[in-house]
Amino acid sequence: MTGAIAEILSDCKPSVYLYGSTTLDDFKYGWSDIDILVLTQKVISDEQANELVFLRQKMAEEYQNNQYFRSFEGGMLSVSGFMDRTPDRVVYWGTSGQRITDFYVFDSFSMAELLENGILLFGDDVRGDFKYPAYESFHLDVEKHYNAIRRYAQITDRSLYSFGWLLDIARCIYTLRTGKIIAKTKAGEWSLENAICPVPTELKKALSVRKNPTEYLKDTVTFDYAETLGPAIQKFADVLEKELNK
Repeated sequence: MTGAIAEILSDCKPSVYLYGSTTLDDFKYGWSDIDILVLTQKVISDEQANELVFLRQKMAEEYQNNQYFRSFEGGMLSVSGFMDRTPDRVVYWGTSGQRITDFYVFDSFSMAELLENGILLFGDDVRGDFKYPAYESFHLDVEKHYNAIRRYAQITDRSLYSFGWLLDIARCIYTLRTGKIIAKTKAGEWSLENAICPVPTELKKALSVRKNPTEYLKDTVTFDYAETLGPAIQKFADVLEKELNK
């Protein structure tokens, strides 16, 4: 994938980074994404953007025995557009699809992951001028996560990803207490070890699913359980609310 991207953007001097769960030793096929960031020295052209936007599908078709190409997610844009948060030509790959857009902005968690654990796969390392997020930025982004939990996780779906809300809360609490980032699996384990989670049974199940998601893909009992997680998630969110208000 890196080779294909670099070839398409050869005249733009791309820098390709890997970050997220893969660099935090927390990638789980069937759950995790392969997060990449591509920063170029000049704006990506229309022709290049149109070639990049469906590259995941093209690679998956070309290498049909490789199951990972569709797991790639991220953004591709100029380094100036990324740093200045200004309009740019952006190729975006997400869980629900891909598109050519105008903006691509990291939250504090992604920026910390990029600076602490990001791996340069190709090109020059341009992170020298990037700033590590201030604690206030973490607090603001945790508050956004909290609001999303209150809004969207009152009722959960019959999906393995419903368990992810519990791990997200654990990670947010860890960051509020330490000012640092941590992998979601380790955050869940940390929460259990320190008796922070008021619904340990549900969190233990979330960790089990997170560690071996492919084992549960046909487990109807687990999917039924996922649909009942709303109250437990909200109870854990009460703990997060107290942490935010400290």
